[in-house]
Amino acid sequence: MARGHPQPRRAGAPSSAPADLAAFTRRLGQLGLVIVVLLAAGTLGFVVTESLSVWDGLVLSLDTVATVGSIASPHDVGGQVVKVLLIVLGVGTLFYALVTVTEFFVAGHLAELLAERRMQKMIDSLSDHYLICGFGRVGRQVARDLTVAGVPFVVIDDNPDNQEQVEDAGVRHLDEPPSDDETLRAAGIERARGVLACVDSDAENIFITLTARELRADIEIVARAAVEDSEKKLRRAGADRVVSPYKTSGSEMARLALHPQVSERVDVSPEYRMEEITVCPGCRAAGLRVGEVSRDSTIVALRRADGTFRPQPTDDTVLEPGDVVVALGPMGTIDRLEGLLEPTAAQ
Repeated sequence: MARGHPQPRRAGAPSSAPADLAAFTRRLGQLGLVIVVLLAAGTLGFVVTESLSVWDGLVLSLDTVATVGSIASPHDVGGQVVKVLLIVLGVGTLFYALVTVTEFFVAGHLAELLAERRMQKMIDSLSDHYLICGFGRVGRQVARDLTVAGVPFVVIDDNPDNQEQVEDAGVRHLDEPPSDDETLRAAGIERARGVLACVDSDAENIFITLTARELRADIEIVARAAVEDSEKKLRRAGADRVVSPYKTSGSEMARLALHPQVSERVDVSPEYRMEEITVCPGCRAAGLRVGEVSRDSTIVALRRADGTFRPQPTDDTVLEPGDVVVALGPMGTIDRLEGLLEPTAAQ
C-alpha cells in the first residue's frame, strides 16, 4: 500500500493483508533506522560533551531514549541538551512505533494474514481438483454441482461484489485476479484436473484461458461465452469446451416447449444422445412392449410410475402411462421414440 497508514478493509472487498503487512514492515524498518540514527547521534553527542567512551556514550543514549533513567544526568549544559533532544525525539519515535503496532493489530490485518495462510495451506493440500474462475451466478452453480459430486475445487475471484457470496459459501478461495500467473499457481494449477473460466466478461475468460493453457498445456479448460463471436476466440485461446449459458438455456426452453415428455437429454456424441422420456397418457407406445418400441435404440432403464427402477428392462416389459424411459440411440431413432411416447393429440 502506497499510503503511510493501512486502510481498514471494506466489507466485501478483497483482502489487502499482504499489502498491509508489507507497509507495516516497511514502517517498522523506517522507525528502526530512525532509532539507530538517534542512538548514534546521542552517543557522539555524549562523547563530545561529556568526554565519555563510545560504549558509555551508547549506554547513556540508550538509557535516555528508553526513558529508564538509571544513569545520572550529565552535568555539562551540552550533555543536558543532548539528553533533552534524545528524550523528545526518542519518546516520540517509540510512541509512534507503538501506535503503528497497535493499529496493525486493531485493524485486524494480522488475523486476515493468518486466515489467508491457513487458506493457502488448505489449497496446497489439494490435488486433482478444479479451479473455478469467477463466482457469479454461473460460478456459484458450478460450485454447487461440484460440491454435490464431492469433487474438490478452488474459487478464484477478485470481484468485490462476489466476496460476500464466497465467504458465505465457506469454500476454498483466493481473492486475486484469476488471469494472473501467480494466482493460478497459488491455486495449484500444476496439480489441478481442470479450469472452469466462468467470469461474466468474455475478454477476461479469454485471458484466463490463455494463461491457463500457457501454464499447463495438458489441462482441461471449459470456458463460458456470453457472445457467440467469443466462442471461436476462446477455442483459439485454448479452451477445450465452450459453453454459452444463454444459447443453452434458450435451446433447453425450446426443447421443453416442443417435447414436454422429454425431461433430460445428454448428447453422447454428434450422432448419439441419451434421453429420459415420459410415457404420456394416450400416447401410441402406452401398452406396447419395450421390444416393440425400441428398434435401433437401446432402452437403458425404466422408472415406473410407482417409483421403482428397472435397469435394462426385458423386451417383453409393458410400458404404462407415467413410466419414464431412459433411451440411448441415434438422433433419428430417438426422435421417432419421442413421437411414440408423446400424447396422440400432439401428433
